[in-house]
Amino acid sequence: MKTLRQISCGETVKVTRLNGEGPVKRRIMDMGITKGVEIYVRKVAPLGDPVEITVRGYELSLRKADADMIEVE
Repeated sequence: MKTLRQISCGETVKVTRLNGEGPVKRRIMDMGITKGVEIYVRKVAPLGDPVEITVRGYELSLRKADADMIEVE
């Protein structure tokens, strides 16, 4: 099991599962990050926070804690 936080810059991955619950999971899903969607990791900040991604044609920044909740393959 890999999470989005472990993916290096320039890789494209597919979401397999969202962990977390309630408002946090809802917020991630509202950003368009749902099971089966592809995510391209654009940039990872030097200290790992935030992670910049492209999902469904949008560019987003995610905190490490949020990226840890997203399981990918």
